[in-house]
Amino acid sequence: MSQQQIEKFKKLGSRFGIIVGILIFLLVVGVIGFQWIVDYIWMDSLDFGNVYTTILGSKVMLGVVGFILFSVVTYFTLFWIRRSYTKHFDSHQLPPIILKRKIMNALLLGVAIIAGALGSLIVQGVGWEPALKLLNYASFGQTDPYFNMDISFYMFVLPFLEFIVYLLLGLGIFFLIVEVGAYSVFNMYRMSRSAQLHMGITLGIIGVLLAFNHLLEPYGTLLTNQVNVFQQSVVHGLSYTDNLINIPSSYILAGVAIIGTVWVIVALVRGKLNSMLIPIVAYVVLVIAGQLVSAGVQNFVVSPNEFSQEEQYLEHNLNFTQAAYDLDNIEERENPGNDSLDEEMIERNELTMDNVRVNDSRPLLDVYNQLQTFRTYYQFNDVDIDRYEIDGEYEQVFIGARELSTEDLPEQAQTWLNQTLRYTHGYGVTMSHVNEITSQGQPEYMLQNVPPEGDLDITRPQIYFGEEDYGNVIVNSEVDEFDYPSGDENMTSRYEEEAGIQLNGMNRLLFSLNEGSFRMLVSDQVTGDSQFLATRNIMDRVNRIAPFFEYDQDPYIFVRDDGSLAWMLDAYLTAESYPYSEGYDGNNNYIRNSVKVTIDAYTGEVDFYIANPDDPLLQTYHNMFPELFTEEIPQDVQAHFRYPERLFTIQASMYGTYHMSDLEVFYNREDVWEFPTELYFDEDIEMEPYYVTMELPEYEEEEFILMMPFTPRNRQNMIAWMGVRNDGEHYGEKFVYNFPKQKNVYGPQQIENRINQDSRISQELNLWAQGGSEVIRGNLLALPIEDTVMYVEPIYIESSNETSLPEVKQVVLAYEDHIVMEETFDQSLEQMLTLIDPETEVDEDQIDEEIEESEEPTGPSIELEEELEEFSGLFNDYQNALSEGNWNEAAEIMTELETKINESE
Repeated sequence: MSQQQIEKFKKLGSRFGIIVGILIFLLVVGVIGFQWIVDYIWMDSLDFGNVYTTILGSKVMLGVVGFILFSVVTYFTLFWIRRSYTKHFDSHQLPPIILKRKIMNALLLGVAIIAGALGSLIVQGVGWEPALKLLNYASFGQTDPYFNMDISFYMFVLPFLEFIVYLLLGLGIFFLIVEVGAYSVFNMYRMSRSAQLHMGITLGIIGVLLAFNHLLEPYGTLLTNQVNVFQQSVVHGLSYTDNLINIPSSYILAGVAIIGTVWVIVALVRGKLNSMLIPIVAYVVLVIAGQLVSAGVQNFVVSPNEFSQEEQYLEHNLNFTQAAYDLDNIEERENPGNDSLDEEMIERNELTMDNVRVNDSRPLLDVYNQLQTFRTYYQFNDVDIDRYEIDGEYEQVFIGARELSTEDLPEQAQTWLNQTLRYTHGYGVTMSHVNEITSQGQPEYMLQNVPPEGDLDITRPQIYFGEEDYGNVIVNSEVDEFDYPSGDENMTSRYEEEAGIQLNGMNRLLFSLNEGSFRMLVSDQVTGDSQFLATRNIMDRVNRIAPFFEYDQDPYIFVRDDGSLAWMLDAYLTAESYPYSEGYDGNNNYIRNSVKVTIDAYTGEVDFYIANPDDPLLQTYHNMFPELFTEEIPQDVQAHFRYPERLFTIQASMYGTYHMSDLEVFYNREDVWEFPTELYFDEDIEMEPYYVTMELPEYEEEEFILMMPFTPRNRQNMIAWMGVRNDGEHYGEKFVYNFPKQKNVYGPQQIENRINQDSRISQELNLWAQGGSEVIRGNLLALPIEDTVMYVEPIYIESSNETSLPEVKQVVLAYEDHIVMEETFDQSLEQMLTLIDPETEVDEDQIDEEIEESEEPTGPSIELEEELEEFSGLFNDYQNALSEGNWNEAAEIMTELETKINESE
């Protein structure tokens, strides 16, 4: 092959490479642009197009900055290294490719573009939110006591400055390592002036960035309790050692870094390479010395007299932590824990008594899924607690959504048409009383069946959006959508809203490509009037719209006044940089539930309601995305606001330590409160907050309260309880009732132990367990009533076969030293009042009527007590026969025992 032909092939190859490169570039840009267009159309269909463009615009801007920064620095570094090589070595000492300017420039440009793309991803991926916060932040109106900087500086300005410094510092150190590796060849760093100058400039830049980083470090002392690499302070935030050693040390190191930078540059100019090590060594020595001095002060000055040295800083820690968790306005009250329960008190608190929860959500979920699904493809994912005004009565209820799971359709029915066009939605909700059960121990329904029947009118029972892992569907097609089964036929419906993405024109092509569905593009069942419903899982939906919030994992469905269904979801606004505040989850040390999100179960419409307009973090997000939020909250939405359990758990946990106002008590942790434990099912677990309907002593109406009892650390008696109001204008108001410290008020675990130790109750529970059934202990609820407190715990019985249902068979009531167990709460309450005051008039006719109505009487009556004694005797005979090896006799006794148990049920 001639030289001319070789050159021709090289040119063709070069052109082919350019064409391939251009095609790859266009393909990447096309894919990214295509996804941007599809995402924008989806967001704009929900009226959040401006939110999308704001985020995209900030990402593009930062992406361009990151690309330019990384690509320019990469190209400049590699170009300088190549030039240093060509100046230092003869041409025959270098690989031929290094001497080919065009090829090397193309390679350097290619590497720079790759580095720029990587830098673009890093900068825009991490920096877009801090950048928008910096440009839009709101003031907290409160300054720290040391630097006198507004809290917003620590929340918004400092994080962005640290991001910039760490990014540039990391980039500088990376390229210094590259330079060291490149100039170590044949000791170039000793002989090449160009190499020395290059490394010197890089070291100088790193030195300036280190100095700037050290100037930021004093502000960081307010955000941590780490005083050195070895030790932590008792104070979260600025401490004695920080003030005395760490802050001055940071300023000294910043000065040393600047001086060292100048020293390095001068040494390079004068050619005194060895002297370049002096500032580097001095800097490292000072860093180590600062850590050692800090550790020495902490050990020998602070530790021997820690409270005295840290007292003023402890006060800042206490006050700022309370502010960060919204605990600084809690009203503390006294509950004397009197032995005052009587019939008149019960009558005064009738609505409280009528809303005592004797069902638990976990067993109830099993019941709903067995009795209210009707088909295998229906599913209840959760049962939630809410409250409604029904027939003029304020009532607490359980409610669950009947959702559709196409994965549970018969295998032959799992076709594209069925999963995309026909089976598109769940149907209706089930609602039951929290305090009423049937004679079989099952929930008393308020809404049930399909179509829904009961106390509320459901005008739109179809659930297109929910908690299930829904696929995307098409509505208003030529196929009628399945509603619910009715006898031998299936009822169908048509979608009646313009809420999806219209599949006409380019939309159909775009979303067919996005779905990777050729059928969607060519099917004659899809028309120009059809609508595409995408991202139907409500958690995915809100995260796709507003990924900058943290969302509660327990959404709940509610019925609006017009009979439509909607989901409520709590959005948390969190931060890591609130000064002096102790963290609750890693570095997070600030949290608010300032946004409530609703998602219409039929249309998928999403509203972000402002629940706490005074939160500066919310105000910042509002400045960033003004179109995202809705300020006017409909009354039927606000009526179903629930203070989130997760937020309350975090706040109550922090309050267990930060309720102590006396600094010395706070320092010694002398009065730490903890969450009590309870026996739930068959194991001891930490108690969770729970909702109750009750009348607070200072008010005249029952309201929806979220509460949590407290016990002292390593003790089981109840020391206090914390609550938060949920209704109307009082939403979010927190309070604490303290019990007398000189008086024992039984705590939940003490009550559980006393239930276990009660001979009659434990005997009954053991007999049920021996009879082939499982005894399930429900949630133990502490119920404050005026100036006293009682406990209620449901007892479930579930047989061992797979299709059995858990049934509430007994309700335990504990008050002071008395414990009773009857079939219903009312019977237990009557029995308790009799024990408290033997002269209390008990409505015997009512009790007899309740017992007669029960199809499976298991409550302790006189006859039942006699039966239990007989069962106990037979069981003892059975055990004696076994111990003596009389197997036939033991079998006969067990047969007789089982027969009598079956006859009694």
